[in-house]
Amino acid sequence: MRNEPGPAPLPEHTQCSRRECRAEARWVLIWNNPAVHAPERRKTWLACEEHLGYLSDFLERRGFLRETVAVDEFTG
Repeated sequence: MRNEPGPAPLPEHTQCSRRECRAEARWVLIWNNPAVHAPERRKTWLACEEHLGYLSDFLERRGFLRETVAVDEFTG
C-alpha cells in the first residue's frame, strides 16, 4: 500500500476509463474530490482520444479536474 498522496504509477497496459471502452489510453486525467480527499491527494483516470472530452468535462463540471497530461509524459 502506498502512503504517498500522489497518483500511483500507470499499469503496463493503459485502457480508457470510460465504461465499456477498451481503447488504449493516450491521456491521464489527474483529479481529486475535495469533499472526500485531502488537498494533496491525487487520483487518475485514463482517456482515449475519443473519450478525453467526455471524461474531462465530467470532472471539470464537478471541480475535480486538476491536470491533464499525455500518457507518455506522466511521471506518477
